[in-house]
Parts: sequence; C-alpha cells; structure tokens
Amino acid sequence: MRLGFLACLLALAAGPAFAQKQVNVYNWSDYIAEDQLKVFAQQTGIKVNYTTYDSNEILDAKLRAGRSGYDVVVPTASPFLVRQLAAKLYRPLDKAKLKNLGNLDPNIMAALARYDPDNTHAIPWMWGTIGIGYNVPEIRKRMTNAPVDSLAMVFDPAIVSRFVDCGVMMLDSPTDVFPAALKYLQLDPDSKKSEDLEKAAAVIKAIQPFIRKFHSSEYINALAGGDICLAFGYSGDVLQARERAAAAAEPRDIAYAIPNQGAMLWIDTAAIPKDSPNPDAALRFLDFMMEPKVAAASSTLTRYANANVPATALLDKSISQNPWIYPPEDNRARFYTISAANAEQTRERTRLWTAIKTGR
Repeated sequence: MRLGFLACLLALAAGPAFAQKQVNVYNWSDYIAEDQLKVFAQQTGIKVNYTTYDSNEILDAKLRAGRSGYDVVVPTASPFLVRQLAAKLYRPLDKAKLKNLGNLDPNIMAALARYDPDNTHAIPWMWGTIGIGYNVPEIRKRMTNAPVDSLAMVFDPAIVSRFVDCGVMMLDSPTDVFPAALKYLQLDPDSKKSEDLEKAAAVIKAIQPFIRKFHSSEYINALAGGDICLAFGYSGDVLQARERAAAAAEPRDIAYAIPNQGAMLWIDTAAIPKDSPNPDAALRFLDFMMEPKVAAASSTLTRYANANVPATALLDKSISQNPWIYPPEDNRARFYTISAANAEQTRERTRLWTAIKTGR
C-alpha cells in the first residue's frame, strides 16, 4: 500500500513525547491530509506528535517491544492486526466517545469484524485492492489482446514472458501473492493447506525468471518512470504512479485492472495500543479521523478509498466515480479477505517464498 510525509509535523524525531494534551500518532507516510492535522490541533488544543513508518513489520516490532509511547497506530487488518489482537496489544474502544462511528461503511465494518469481532478494537481507515498496473502502449505493443484484467497476466508464464524486456515487478509479500496465486488456480485464496500452498508456489516459481524484482513500493516510480511496464501491486500505488506518469515531461499512460477472478480486499485500520500514554486524546483523534471532511481530504491525497460513507459526497468525481478506487458492486462481490496464519503456517509460507525468490 505510503512515502515521505509531514516533515513539518515531526515534533519528535527520536520518539513520542509523554505530556498532557497531546496525541502520539504512528502512521504510514502520506496517509492523512496535513492540513486536517493542523485543524485537529486548533480545535482540540491537543498537540499532534506525528511519526511515520513504511512497513507493518516495523510497527509490529515496536508494539511487541512494549512501551512504544504511541497513542494511535494504523496496522493492516490481516495478518498484522489479527496477530496483535491475539497478543492483547490494543485497548478496546470506548464507542460511547466515538460520535462519528456511524459514518463508517457497514460493509467494510463487517469485513473488518472478521478479524476484530464486533469491531471491538479498531476502526477502518483506508481500503483498496491488489491488482494489475500496466503501461498501456508498451503492453499493447507486445501483446495486442493482453488479458490485463485477468490473473493470467501475471501468473501465466507464456504471457508474463512477453514483457520481460520492458520490465515486470511483483509485491514482495507472500501474504498478498499466495492468495492471488491460489485464486488463479481456482482454489480457496485463504487456504493454509500445505498441498495448496505448494501448488501456489509452483505457479509463482514458474514466472519467477520473468520478474525483474520483488518489491512492495519501488514499482510506483518504476511504472511512472517507464522502467517497467507491468506490476502486481496495490491499487492506490498504481494510481499514484499513473498521476506521476501523466505529469512527467514525457507522459505515460498507466492503467490499473482489478482481476476478473477476484481481488484481495485489504483494510488499514486505526487502533489504540494497550500502553497508550494518552488514551483519551487517542479517542478524540480516532473520532476526528471519522469526520467526513478528514477522510475525504485523505482520500484525495492517497487515491485510496476510505470507509466513511458521508465522505463520498465530498470527493471529486474523479475519485468517487473512479472504478479503480471505488469499484462497482459486481466487482466488490468478487473481493476476498484472508485470515491470519498460525506460526507453523507462516513459517511454511515464508520458506516457500524464500525458495521462490532465490530460485531454488
């Protein structure tokens, strides 16, 4: 899904502060509108100490080490929030203090409840899909009828090999790629069975020689700059690449496709760590995040869909009516979510992923 953010708000580079009337927020970069944070401070008198990270693993390590000092964090629902909930790292939400809770999309809330029963600990922030980003003319030049809306585009060796010369990248994330490979095989994308994971690994191994790099963010600039022509990545990242490419001195036409077989729905959430030093300020900040204007401004920045129903009316139609950001219902019916793997299943998936990347 998040790069280079809010330098003017980094009040403490070394870590969060521990005074009254402040909230220590730890979030993905480029993930909330800067001007809205200033509004929060002005309206509440609560100072925002804002720091950022670029991977769920970094956040996870800080939370598990304890005494992070953070009041609000933004983990991805699966598998990270799930594992952190199992480790009892979050406070239950005092919903009576969240007057804007009713703004949230009941469908997204229901999807999140699969990971956080009764939506006890977290609220949804942004959501999106994982699909196919591509350079339109470069793909057409090499394959006129390329199946850009199919998982075959990235998992069929006979197709992927057509684009080696212009460059192919894939997410460096077994959590995201294995379910897609399983879906391509018409298997349960949430399967943790060894035999199914082996089949998915075989599919990915077959296309590994044609992948220039496995990376979860570099494909944004690579697509925008013309260094690659095909990527399997996050919807908002591809749309950011599209905007950068369109604004370049030599504009490029970048497009995004949601696989017709179905796409993973990911949800980034906001939650309060159990050891939050300012839990009341954290609740006020979560309630602020659920204000329509805040969610709308952040979607305008990120090009990700938010989970706030009233915010939709505040968005420019180029966002709210963009089927890549807010897919139509027939597409959404084919979205899937995955549950967290246990320790043994995670080790097996990691072992298979390492073997894929190293070509062993």
